[in-house]
Amino acid sequence: MKDANLRIRSLVAALILLALTSLGARAQDGADGFLSDLHNFRVSNYMALDAYYRFSGTGDTDTLNEIVQGINSANDSMNSIAGSNSGVLSAEDIEGLNQEFDKFKNLMRSNINDVRNQGYPDLRLVSDMANQALTMNEKATGLYRVAQESSQTATSPRVEAARSAAVKMAQMMAKYSVRTNSSVSQTFQGSSTETPLDEQARELDALLESVMQGQGSPELNAALNSISSKWQFIRGSYINYNEKNVGFVIDRYSKGILKGLANIIELLQGNV
Repeated sequence: MKDANLRIRSLVAALILLALTSLGARAQDGADGFLSDLHNFRVSNYMALDAYYRFSGTGDTDTLNEIVQGINSANDSMNSIAGSNSGVLSAEDIEGLNQEFDKFKNLMRSNINDVRNQGYPDLRLVSDMANQALTMNEKATGLYRVAQESSQTATSPRVEAARSAAVKMAQMMAKYSVRTNSSVSQTFQGSSTETPLDEQARELDALLESVMQGQGSPELNAALNSISSKWQFIRGSYINYNEKNVGFVIDRYSKGILKGLANIIELLQGNV
C-alpha cells in the first residue's frame, strides 16, 4: 500500500508539471505587485532546480515534492504576470517569457521521469535544463528592468538589492547542489555560461552590503543580523568548495537566508 501511495504521489506530481500555464489568471493591480511576481518567478524556478539536483541522486519523494512546490509557485507567479492589468509589459513580452517557462517545465518533467524510470539522470537533458533555466532567468530579469523603467511606482534601492540577493542566493544554491550531488558532479557543473560560484558569492557580498545600509526598526535590524550571521557561516563553503562540506547544512542555511530576505523585503516595503 505504501509503495502504491508513493507511485500515486509521483504520478500526481508529474501531471502537475505537465499543466500548461493558464492565461485566465487573477489580475493584480499595481506595478510593484508586477515586479514582485517577476521576482518570485525567478526565485521559485531556481528553488525547483536546486531540488531537482538533490532528487537526481536520491529519487526521494519529499524532494520531488519540493520540485513540484517550486514549479507551482513559479506557475502562480506566471499566471499573475499574464493576468496583470498594470499594462507594464506587452502581451508579446509576457508570452515570450511564458514560452521559455514551458520549455523549462517540459525539460524538468523529462528529467524527473529519467530518474524515476532509469534511476539516474540523462546528463545531456540535465545540461539543457540548466541552460534553459539561465536563459529564462535572463529574460525575466530583462523584463523586470523594463517594468522598472515603465513603472509608476519607484521601488526602494534596498528592496531592489534584497530581491537581487535572493535571486543570486537561489541561483547559487542550485549550482552548489550540482557540485555536491554524486550522480552528476563528476561530469556536469551546471549551465555552460553561468558565473563561477565563488564570483557569485562575492556578488552576493556586495548585494547584502547594500541591503544592510540604512536605518530600520528593531525587527528589521534583527532580521538583517540573522541573515548576516547565516551568510558568514556558509560563505566559505561557496567561495572555496570542499567535498567534505555537509551539503544539507549549506542548503538549510541558504534557505534560511532566502526566507530572511523575503521577510526583509516585506519590512522594507512597510517602511518606505
